[in-house]
Amino acid sequence: MTGKNKNKRYTEWKEAKKRCRLNAETVQMAKKLGLNPKSLIKNIPNKSQGWKKPVYLWIREMYEERYGDSIKTSEKTDKKNIENNF
Repeated sequence: MTGKNKNKRYTEWKEAKKRCRLNAETVQMAKKLGLNPKSLIKNIPNKSQGWKKPVYLWIREMYEERYGDSIKTSEKTDKKNIENNF
């Protein structure tokens, strides 16, 4: 990959991290799952889409299903984050 493409990809991930409210750990999980930043941005739930989970929870669930690793954060933290995001 050339320097120009690397910079573009870095910028896309930076924007997805900001818009989806992700932390570094969740971004790493998304990359390991093979997701790209555009797909994450497309999956941001709209206010009328109450059934849709926030992107960080969606990534974590897919990661747990595929790799079976338990994630360090507790359920209390996830519930608190969900309440604060809505």
